[in-house]
Amino acid sequence: MTQITRYETGRRMSQCVVHGGLVYLAGQVGAGETITEQTAATLAEIDRLLALAGTDKTRLLTAQVWLADIADFEGMNSVWDKWVAEGHAPTRATGEIPLALPEVRVEIIVVAAL
Repeated sequence: MTQITRYETGRRMSQCVVHGGLVYLAGQVGAGETITEQTAATLAEIDRLLALAGTDKTRLLTAQVWLADIADFEGMNSVWDKWVAEGHAPTRATGEIPLALPEVRVEIIVVAAL
């Protein structure tokens, strides 16, 4: 049987699950007033969780970016483009969706290889 490792597990969900050589992160959000602040904080949290699992952003396979307002697309990308490792961009989808809390402007989900 293949081992499943969970990190930062609560009753409702785990922030990170490792299985079969893949690292799955729950949707991550970050604090801040602006889309750039929230995106930077979210990506820092992704970096932290990937490191906890033993990998990093150069091993990203796919990303889903959810924006509360698609008008924030350029602002989010201005931070994303500086963060993503050159030559290691994952597949990515971005869309507008109502998020769980009104102050949250961006939520990002990633899957990475170990």
